[in-house]
Amino acid sequence: MLTRIAVGRDRVVREVRAAAPLMADLRAPVTARAPWLTAVLNASAARRGGGRPVAVVVDPHGQGRPEAVAFLALRRRTAVTLVTMLGDGVGPLPQGWPPARLLARDPSAAEQLAAGICDVLGTLRGPHRLRLTGLPLGDPTVRALAARLPDGMVGNARSTAITDALDGAGEVWRTRDPRELDRRLPELLARVPRAGDRAFLRAAARLHAAIGQLELAVLPGRDGPRAALLTLLDGGARMPWWGWSDVGGLDAAMGAPVVTLSDPARGWP
Repeated sequence: MLTRIAVGRDRVVREVRAAAPLMADLRAPVTARAPWLTAVLNASAARRGGGRPVAVVVDPHGQGRPEAVAFLALRRRTAVTLVTMLGDGVGPLPQGWPPARLLARDPSAAEQLAAGICDVLGTLRGPHRLRLTGLPLGDPTVRALAARLPDGMVGNARSTAITDALDGAGEVWRTRDPRELDRRLPELLARVPRAGDRAFLRAAARLHAAIGQLELAVLPGRDGPRAALLTLLDGGARMPWWGWSDVGGLDAAMGAPVVTLSDPARGWP
């Protein structure tokens, strides 16, 4: 199989689009599909220190039909280059399930993808560290990477999900209308403390509302909303993403395990 490495926003955007059929075939979650990753790339390009995006692509015929893809980000942290999943640290992220994917159609493609990621590490000058978070249990590329990295460590932790029980707190108004989302967004975003998170949430919410993958739930009050929740929609699945409540109805629940693969800093002189 042929493996190529694309560096920079414009080239990675093209690889994200080309990987859309693979994402659909593998039933990647909303947060590992083209619209979300496009919003991440735009947000990263707009902020200082957003990092340099990289795509590792296994394409057996070289015709833009990949069998495996990893979307990564290279970010400088003091003297060390940190290699992460594209989207790590760009938030807020939904909780309760693994948000990231190393896309591979089969074990052979996963082995090739792991080799390509190691090739990226081999091109980095100076100290660098690999830390891939938000992955599902049993990921074949994680297994292949761990076998190639003698000091690599794989850990998992149980995530915490948001449960939508707002209907028990009062009469909830729900909509998927992008125009209603636009009208309500300013008062919702006032609850987000960080400017960068506000910008990303605004862009990602508008994009997913436009393609029918977002629901807004609001519990009205006399002086403004008493609660609000954005939920990502993926077919019949509902994934509570971000919200708040002054009256309850948004509880924490145990989510799925989330895997992290880390490799200590290498390349010190």
